[in-house]
Amino acid sequence: MTAGLAFHAIEKRYGETRVLERIDAAFEEGEYVVLVGPSGCGKSTLLRCIAGLEEITSGDLLIGDRRVNDLAPKDRDVAMVFQSYALYPHMTVRQNMAFPLEIRKRPRAEIDRAVEEAAKMLELSHLLERKPAQLSGGQRQRVAMGRAVVRRPRVFLFDEPLSNLDASLRHHMRVELKRLHRALGSTIVHVTHDQVEAMTLADRILVLNHGVVQQVGTPRELFDRPANQFVATFIGSPSMNMVAVEGRGDHVVTAGGARLDVSGTGAFTLGFRPTDVELVAGDAATVDVVESLGPEALVHLDLAGAPVIAQLREPVAQKVGERVGLRPTVVHRFGADGQRVG
Repeated sequence: MTAGLAFHAIEKRYGETRVLERIDAAFEEGEYVVLVGPSGCGKSTLLRCIAGLEEITSGDLLIGDRRVNDLAPKDRDVAMVFQSYALYPHMTVRQNMAFPLEIRKRPRAEIDRAVEEAAKMLELSHLLERKPAQLSGGQRQRVAMGRAVVRRPRVFLFDEPLSNLDASLRHHMRVELKRLHRALGSTIVHVTHDQVEAMTLADRILVLNHGVVQQVGTPRELFDRPANQFVATFIGSPSMNMVAVEGRGDHVVTAGGARLDVSGTGAFTLGFRPTDVELVAGDAATVDVVESLGPEALVHLDLAGAPVIAQLREPVAQKVGERVGLRPTVVHRFGADGQRVG
């Protein structure tokens, strides 16, 4: 595989305000890359830098083997799909999809063929003569994607394309995006604040916070071995439980005095996912709330003042107010600086 996209010490500043700080990462051609992080972390700014809509302050941006920092957006071989669809309301679906090729003065036969192929791929063939006002939100988003697909760019850029859709339609569109990526084989860079979207779509994820890369890896790598507390709590739903403890060798003690049978020495933060904890006989914690989700339940616990969630299969035997013990089955340890130590 050849490199599809690479960031070499990319920085973006507005005056003295630093928005992106030394972004270093490389992705292979054809990868589905998701940029994820909370609002204001710099992910949309990085996407706009790739598109050429923002000027890079320093560093090198490579698409394939070309440094594209100084190229105009139209010369970068990228296509962008925005959150807001940005369709022309007076044009039909066919005209909206054809427009990017028409302004490039491509032959009519080539335009018609590209539109028909993209429409078939996105299941829009029966909607080509409709206007955007006659379409659902999901259909409009597919038209916006079709307008990008007809160009067959080297890199597709998706800026939170699913955030305007309801929950069931987002799930459907995630499946459609996976199919689209498989059919195109192009590099896709997708920005979202939704970690579920990131986990289900990405080949690899780049996690940003305050303009700084926290970790780059596959969804499984980020879930199983988060580099720090930020990634640990951002990736996974419900979030990883975090409890400040003092290690006593073969066990730890929480600030509130509860004992857990986890090895460790000195002060550190103990992390364990809701799926990686068992409830056993004991009195370390009190059941606070039980949320039934059908096949599973979220049991909210008070661990001597520390909130903890256990995700258990139904039926759950524990009742609100009951005293129970905890047994974490997979644990993560983080130091005072928030970085992983074990």
